[in-house]
Amino acid sequence: MKGKNVLGEDLKDCSHDPKTGFFRDGCCRTRSDDTGRHVVCVRVTKEFLEFSQDVGNDLSTPMPEYQFPGLKPGDKWCLCALRWQEALEAGVAPLVDLHATHERALDYIDLEDLKLHSFSLNK
Repeated sequence: MKGKNVLGEDLKDCSHDPKTGFFRDGCCRTRSDDTGRHVVCVRVTKEFLEFSQDVGNDLSTPMPEYQFPGLKPGDKWCLCALRWQEALEAGVAPLVDLHATHERALDYIDLEDLKLHSFSLNK
């Protein structure tokens, strides 16, 4: 079972190209050993990728040993909840797919902030 999204609906897949998620199954589901809480489905931007690298998390460079292809602007990815919140506070939060963002994101992020940065509601 994938779980529920932040809207209380069944969680949708985030991305299969690149394959994302803590389990690399395309879904932003989680469990207790996912210490980063990779639960926010985002569409990354150049500004966000630069910000993430500046704060010590290079998401652009491939790391095959972790099944990580490296991201480019426009890719969808299951992002750590606290990283998204940090990006929000820095003014570079990537847009969110609410239908593919796990409800556990609400442990760290206000739903209204997610809605304001949603591409799934603001198409």
